[in-house]
Order: sequence, then C-alpha cells, then structure tokens
Amino acid sequence: MKTALLFPGQGVQRVGMGKDLCEEFPIARELYDKADNLLGFSLKDLCFNGPQNELTESKNAQPAILLHSYIIFKKLQDNLGFSAVAGHSLGEYTAHLAAETFDFDDALHLVRFRGELMSATKNGAMSAIIGIPPLEIQTVVNNTSGTVVVANFNSPAQTVISGEVDAVEKAGNELEEMGARVIPLSVSGAFHSPLMKEVFDPFRKVLLKTKLKNPFVSVYSNVTSEKVTSPDEIRRTLGEQILKPVRWVDILKNMKNEGVNRFIEIGYGEVLTKLVKNTLDNVETINISNPNQIRGFLGRY
Repeated sequence: MKTALLFPGQGVQRVGMGKDLCEEFPIARELYDKADNLLGFSLKDLCFNGPQNELTESKNAQPAILLHSYIIFKKLQDNLGFSAVAGHSLGEYTAHLAAETFDFDDALHLVRFRGELMSATKNGAMSAIIGIPPLEIQTVVNNTSGTVVVANFNSPAQTVISGEVDAVEKAGNELEEMGARVIPLSVSGAFHSPLMKEVFDPFRKVLLKTKLKNPFVSVYSNVTSEKVTSPDEIRRTLGEQILKPVRWVDILKNMKNEGVNRFIEIGYGEVLTKLVKNTLDNVETINISNPNQIRGFLGRY
C-alpha cells in the first residue's frame, strides 16, 4: 500500500484547536511554547481562547494551522510510512515541512509573513461554486468582464473563483442562473489571483533568502500538480502559488496514477478527506485531527 499525507489550508481554524493535543502530548506543549517564543506572542492562547475573528486573520490562522498539523505529524511520524505529501494552499508549507524541505523555525516564519501580507490585502473577493463542472465555470469566468479567475479546483463538484468584487459577483450570478450553488467566502482578498501581485513580490524576496533542501519524499505542487524536487523549483512554485490556482483535483489524480491508494489527512477538520472521496474511487482515506484519532491510528498500525 502506497500512502500520501495531506495537510489542510486556511479556513479550518477554530477556537480551541490544539488544546486537546496539549493536554495529552508533551510534544504539543513543546512546539506551542517554541512557536510562542519564535513569533513573539502567544499563538497558543489565541488558538485555545480566541477570539475567533482574530484567529481567522490570515497572519494568525496560517501559523496556527501549520502548527496544529505539524504536532500531529510529529506524534505519528515513525508510524506513517508515507512516500508522498501534498497540502492545500497554505498546507503545502506543512507538506514541505514534513518532507524536510525546510526546518520548523523557517516554516513558521514563512507562513506568518505570508499571512501578514495577505491580512493587509483588502481588495477582491472569492466565492465557492458547487454543482457545476469546472470547465463550464472556466468558460463563464473567461467571458466575464473585469478580473476574475478560477482559484481552486477542489473537486469535480467544487470550484472557487477569485478576483475583483464586481467581477466575482457577476460571474457568480451567471453561474447561479445555470443551477450552481454560490457561497461567498469570508476572506480579506482575492487569493490565488493576479490581484495578489503586491503580496507576491515581497514574499518572493523572503523565499529567495530561505534555506531549502531537496525533499526526501515526493511533494506535489499546487501550481503544477506535479512533483517538485529542487530548491529552485520549490521556491518558484511556492511564490507563484499566491497568484495561481490550486490544482487539487489534478494533484489527487496524479498521486493515484503514481500508485498512491491511501490518503491520510493530518490536521484540523476533514475538508481534504471529503475532497478525496468526491474525486477518487477505490482508495482508502484516514482523517487524524485529535487525540482519539491519533490513539486509534497508533493502535491500528
């Protein structure tokens, strides 16, 4: 059996996340304390006690989600037996952390800076489109005036569009008339679109200064949906990810074509597990997000 680890992105954050891990596992307390020291504020207190609107800000949500997933990964690392990793948007950084592309300190600082840049962005909108095939959505987007693009190919039945507020609304209205369910997302900017250019330039400069190594397992890029192996390629695709769509469907299909038949989602919630089930047939899915699931996995494997 060939196993891939999947790591969730922004949106799964909830007040209370990680508290159960800290109560049970010394590694969780150690990493939360380390993160607090590195960041210069109590991320642990914000995760455990909120408020939710502050935790949801990109600058806080991104390190919080990476840290939560990484704690679970570290607890299970010796029992996972994985050969590939991928993460959804922000989760790609956790995937690279698991693949030892960079160390924990650099990963935490990178996602905090990425989140700060995104928190400062106040232009644009995003909407999830449910129930219309991606190709039809792409056609509507292409024919809509203004800046609007497909930002996330999440599953055959779920796609996200991103861009200028008026253009996203216009495309959403047309898709609704075609029978789609349109859900506006609570975000500060048009992520994974050309409107993020102001974030791309300063973030790329920091990426260029960050020490990267060749990952020891296959890491699949959001931008290309293919495996990335060299530090230069990883820097380029992590930077471009801010501007370009998340090709999650293609990542899952490529993994399965490479022989992956077990997908383990590591982190808060079960968003990616549902996307796997909606995209692939005849594969095993496992979701690990709390101490009970950790104990269950360790007992089984």
